Amino acid sequence: MDNLIDGRAIAGEIQAETAARVIRLKAGGITPGLVFIRVGEDPASQVYVAMKQKRATEVGIRSETKVLPQNTTTAELLKLIDQFNADSTCHGILVQAPLPSPIDAPAVYSQVTATKDVDGFHPLNVGKLMLGDPSGFVPCTPAGIHELLIRYRIPVNGAEVVVLGRGNIVGKPMAAILLQKGRQANATVTVCHSGTRDVTSHCQRADILIAAMGVPEFVRAHMIKPGATVIDVGVNRVIDPTSKSGTKLVGDVAFSEVQPKAGRITPNPGGVGPMTIAMLLANTVRAAEQSVGMGRA
Repeated sequence: MDNLIDGRAIAGEIQAETAARVIRLKAGGITPGLVFIRVGEDPASQVYVAMKQKRATEVGIRSETKVLPQNTTTAELLKLIDQFNADSTCHGILVQAPLPSPIDAPAVYSQVTATKDVDGFHPLNVGKLMLGDPSGFVPCTPAGIHELLIRYRIPVNGAEVVVLGRGNIVGKPMAAILLQKGRQANATVTVCHSGTRDVTSHCQRADILIAAMGVPEFVRAHMIKPGATVIDVGVNRVIDPTSKSGTKLVGDVAFSEVQPKAGRITPNPGGVGPMTIAMLLANTVRAAEQSVGMGRA
C-alpha cells in the first residue's frame, strides 16, 4: 500500500541542501562546528550520538563528542558548556538526553547560549516559538514532522490536528508550530494527555494525528478517521519472544492495523527518526550562518 511518508527520503533531501550550505560557508572560511555532550554510558544515548555524529560528518560539519562520567555534577557540566559557549569555532551544542537524575536538566539546557541551542530547548527559543518569531531554533523532532507535512503537501491550513502527548520535546512545540498564523500552519490543534477524557473521540475527528506519548501501539484503527494523516513519533521497546534479543521496537501506532485506513502514515522506523537528525544538522548550519551574518538573526 503506497501511502507511506518516507522520512528517510525527505531527510536525504534536507541533508543534501544542508551540505550545499556547508560548502558555501567553507568557501567563506567558516566550518560549522557541532559538539555533543554525553553524560554516562546509556546504550541508547551512545547509539544516538554516534549516528548524529556520522550524519554531521557526511554533510561536512565538524563534530566532536565529549563524554563525562555518570557521577558528573551539575556544576561540572555547566562549566563544560560555558567553555563551548565561548568557543567561536563551535556553532551548535547538543546535550544528549536523558541526563542522570541528580543533574538539574532545566539548568543545563538553559546554560547553552540560545544562539548555539540547536536542540531548541533554551527558554528564549521556546518563547520565540510560542510568539511565532522565526529567528529562534525549533526542537528538531517537531520541526522534522512539520517538514514532512510540507514536503508531502499535506494540507495543514485549517486542518484539525490532534497531538497525543504534551511533552516539552515533541508535544508542546508541535502544537505551537501548527497553530501559528501562517501559510504552512494555521491549524486547529488539540493536545491530548493523561488527563484527557475520551481520547478516542478527539482522535476520530483529526485530519492529522501525531502520536507522541510513549505508549506502545496505543493508536488503533478504530481511533482514526478514514484518510487521516498519521505521524508516529513513539519509540518503545516491548517483549518479543520471537526475537533473538527477546525484545523489539514499536511505535505509538499499531502500524499494520492503522495503515489500510490512513491516507498517509509514517513507518516506524524510517519515518520521523531520520528527520530529527536532518533538522539538527540544518539548525547547526543556520547557527553558523547567523554567526557571520548570513542567516536570520
